[in-house]
Amino acid sequence: MDKRAFSIIGCQHEHIGIFIEEMLELGYECVGMYETENKPLLTSMASKYKLPIVEDKEVLLGSYVDIVGSSAINNQKIDLIELCEERGKHIMVDKPAVTNREGYRRLKSTIERGKIEVGMLLTERYRPAFQTLKRYIDEGDLGKIVNIGIRKPHKLKPANRPKWHFSKEQCGGLVIDLSVHDFDLLRWLTSAEIIEVEGMVSKNILPEYPTFYDTASLQVLLKGNILAQLYVDWHTPAASKTYGDGRVFVVGTKGYAELRLSGDPLITNENLMFLVTHEQQPRRVELENMEGNITRDFLRRINGEQIGITHRDILEATKAAIEADERAKKYSEIETLI
Repeated sequence: MDKRAFSIIGCQHEHIGIFIEEMLELGYECVGMYETENKPLLTSMASKYKLPIVEDKEVLLGSYVDIVGSSAINNQKIDLIELCEERGKHIMVDKPAVTNREGYRRLKSTIERGKIEVGMLLTERYRPAFQTLKRYIDEGDLGKIVNIGIRKPHKLKPANRPKWHFSKEQCGGLVIDLSVHDFDLLRWLTSAEIIEVEGMVSKNILPEYPTFYDTASLQVLLKGNILAQLYVDWHTPAASKTYGDGRVFVVGTKGYAELRLSGDPLITNENLMFLVTHEQQPRRVELENMEGNITRDFLRRINGEQIGITHRDILEATKAAIEADERAKKYSEIETLI
């Protein structure tokens, strides 16, 4: 691939900054950013990365642009993905790529036609903590994996969120928006496919947004009798120094591992991993340094080289999140909404 230019169409979430930073570090030039609604974020991001703001989206789909990045409103991303296919542009979007089964069907069809590469910022795989955990699992230190628990509380700060975030139709809801990361992690960590998902979601706050639910708990069965529990919420206190105290627990027949993704206030704010086996006492594990990142991986895919995240990985994680959302029982403590 000789072209070295990319553009940003849709800037509704700071997640796209990951893609921008990594593309710039790899020597690519951003020809501009386009966003029609969230002007404050657009201005902030353009200023941070010293990028031009463009008023005409067509300028960012020109022949000199090979790759488009987007953090558009969630249910609008599939329209842009299809537009990029029409114009022959590869595209990287933040998660989720789609918000419902019809969006999934359109995404799957685009991928199966094979005209462009579609990426999604499933960045959790590229954290040193998860890379280290994956190595210990693959090398058999924990034995056969029997259970994985992932807790991902999030900070909401509703006054700082755009209105679309609270719309099930536009955002997709917390299971699709937040848990898609964790479904990808389950498949990647275990090398096993998801067989069944059940769950519950509850609404406890913000009655002015009837379709916004704030807490979800999911039970997952993977091939090989591996059980998993996924928990997400929007209840991390505003005063917290992190977006949420994320924890991962992995139980195997030979040992147990824990990740503390926001560290520990008594130790450090860095990611931590602890491990105990039948042969060794509990200990802190040194996390591995990483050479690659998700953007470099996406560029390798465009070039037809060996990769980490595949189109199939994106589709399977997306399908699992959508099916979990469809199957989850919904409960509300707000009488006016029952």
